[in-house]
Amino acid sequence: MPDQTDKQTFSDQEALDFHRLPLPGKISMAPIKPMATQRDLSLAYSPGVAVPVRAIAEDADRAYDYTSKGNLVAVISNGTAILGLGNLGHMASKPVMEGKAVLFKRFADVDSFDVEVKTTDPDEFITVVKNIGDTWGGINLEDIKSPECFVIESELQDLLDIPVFHDDQHGTAIISTAGLINACHITGKKLEDIKVVLAGAGAAGLSSIGLMKAVGVRPENTVICDRDGVVYKGRPEGMDQWKAAHATDTPLRTLAEAMVGADVVLGLSAKGAITKEMVASMAPNPIIFAMANPDPEITPEDVKSIRSDAIIATGRSDYVNQVNNVLGFPYIFRGALDVRARRVNHEMKIACAHALAQLAREDVPDEVAVAYRGRKLKFGPDYIIPTPFDPRLIWYIPPFVAQAAMDTGVARVRIDDMDAYRARLRERVDPSAALMQKISSAVRAAPNKRVVFAEGEESTVIRAAWAFKQAELGTPILIGREELIHRNAAEAGLNFDEMGIQIVNARVSDMNEAYTDWLYEKLQRRGYLRRDVQRMINQDRNYFAAAMVARGQADAMVTGTTRNFNMVLKEVRRVLDVKGDSLIGLSIVLAKGRTLFIADTSIHELPSAEELADIAIQAAATVRRLGRTPRVAFLSYSTFGNPPGERGEKVREAIRILDQKGVDFEYEGEMPPELALAPEQRANYPFMRLSREANILVMPALHSAAISTQLVQALGGATVIGPLLVGLERSVQIVSLGASVSEIITAATFAAYEEGVTVEFEPEDETAAPHPSPAAERSMAATAVPPTV
Repeated sequence: MPDQTDKQTFSDQEALDFHRLPLPGKISMAPIKPMATQRDLSLAYSPGVAVPVRAIAEDADRAYDYTSKGNLVAVISNGTAILGLGNLGHMASKPVMEGKAVLFKRFADVDSFDVEVKTTDPDEFITVVKNIGDTWGGINLEDIKSPECFVIESELQDLLDIPVFHDDQHGTAIISTAGLINACHITGKKLEDIKVVLAGAGAAGLSSIGLMKAVGVRPENTVICDRDGVVYKGRPEGMDQWKAAHATDTPLRTLAEAMVGADVVLGLSAKGAITKEMVASMAPNPIIFAMANPDPEITPEDVKSIRSDAIIATGRSDYVNQVNNVLGFPYIFRGALDVRARRVNHEMKIACAHALAQLAREDVPDEVAVAYRGRKLKFGPDYIIPTPFDPRLIWYIPPFVAQAAMDTGVARVRIDDMDAYRARLRERVDPSAALMQKISSAVRAAPNKRVVFAEGEESTVIRAAWAFKQAELGTPILIGREELIHRNAAEAGLNFDEMGIQIVNARVSDMNEAYTDWLYEKLQRRGYLRRDVQRMINQDRNYFAAAMVARGQADAMVTGTTRNFNMVLKEVRRVLDVKGDSLIGLSIVLAKGRTLFIADTSIHELPSAEELADIAIQAAATVRRLGRTPRVAFLSYSTFGNPPGERGEKVREAIRILDQKGVDFEYEGEMPPELALAPEQRANYPFMRLSREANILVMPALHSAAISTQLVQALGGATVIGPLLVGLERSVQIVSLGASVSEIITAATFAAYEEGVTVEFEPEDETAAPHPSPAAERSMAATAVPPTV
């Protein structure tokens, strides 16, 4: 249980300011096609727009091809049940609906707009939504009170040929069902044997109990309670057709009576509805989901005070096991939209619940710990449901939903290659995914590479090596003490015996004497005694790992999580030589559809003209191996000598050196970033030799390279990989101090790739239109076609 004094709190004024500043609301619209020229305008509106208009008139489904419909969801409400606040009107629901639209975009890259309908009459509401429903690829109903929500959802789903999904019902049902599956797994209980009590027979409660029955809970083992007590067969008061569908033949009449001996209680009612005495009466290892918002039926602290064996979940983010609908609806709709589903059926909800349950059992990425203030999450009583910030959700959950849609015949189109689909899903939220997918595929297709992880006792390194092996990227070798590595692996829930990961203890290795002899011969004329070298090999894992690579017992090496970059580099350089003219650091920046390579970001502080030329040559060779045609721009504060300066002169000298060498790639300089990335500005410089925008930016000094890449990353909207170490005789990658598991895996993958992987990438499309420059992008935003003409 996390420290409850660490709850995330805020004042009312902070909440109001968040929604008001710097601009009111939480959403806006941005064009996705260029609007910089008259031709762009003609294509986007008149006369070009007439062509898709005629196509859609002939076949309405073509709207998926020529408009945003296939990635557009409406969030619709009448405000009759806003959060836990009740009927406050349709406009009061707008902040919630905008928030829902933001979550769609943030977590699943689904475009969404809110619609607030000014009526409390279900028939009128249905008529309004029916008549505008074809605009979207799906409809998310929200904050509509029970029982009207059941009628509205059911009738709209029959009237419209797109998914209509009431999240208050099904979102909670899916997440709580996933939690129940895992809670039973932990406690050793079987779904078909457990007794489940529902406190709160509203939309979310009835949907939850219905889905739990669908995954294995027996109807006769369920008891439903509302404000009037147990919902039993023949009860004369407070009944409707939806409650009656779940009524049981039972002598129990109160919630307190129903909870005696119960294995599970689902709370979807109100604060204080469940008491300590009720919890005390439950079966051993009780499962308590107190999901009322903002205050649960009973607090986890009260439960723990009387039942140390309980598994607890709530609807709040400041307790463990949050039943959060954002784990469901973005990915349900993502999968449904991607197969153009006609509805979200029961099978798709079940598939989502099982996928969420399975994901929670896997190792949790470090990125999640960062979002939760460093708290390490591991499958168990305090972690039965994935967290909303798990980056795997976007590519893990939708394929299960899409597959269920295809299997049950509600999909308009099929996805035949699920692996390719998962890769595309990664790309939606991670700009580096496409590049890493290509590199990973090349590494898997090449002969198996042995990658030595020098800091093998560290938990993050162990987990990275495990994931590297699981992904079939190569054979990891961990350097460290076997007992400690196995203990740390076990704490992370990993069984190395199953995976066959090799562990080498440098202190007692049979290779120590041979490595010492070899390295002493290399260093004896550089001031090192044999005992110095022996101490290096025996006591320093970087020296030992580098010697393994140098002597052919491993193909590549990853290190750096426990020491700073410069210290590690000095150690590695004593063992391995530079194979070419220069050793460089190359960072990869991915932003707004661009892939830029920045050099040198880690080695040369103030490179000379000769070093600048070598940096360009090394960077171009690496970029060519990544399937790109290198185009080098030497960046500077000046533009072709204006204003003049010493660093600009060194750049001009580097250009002259490359001219003399006759290199086989395009290069130009000196120039500012705007000119390097904006081909349309060449009119002022007709002598420029770049055929299109540059993709390699050679910086005039290390400080400008490092600051620029770190600044881009800090501002957001871009992903930075590296710096990658390029130019050693054998492949070594040095990660940053305290690197995450994903960063270590990326470095290990690049290390394996650099060490002789020869699989060819498909080259980039040289005929494709160049990316718009920053200036052009600003022009696009300024000249976007207005919504009305």
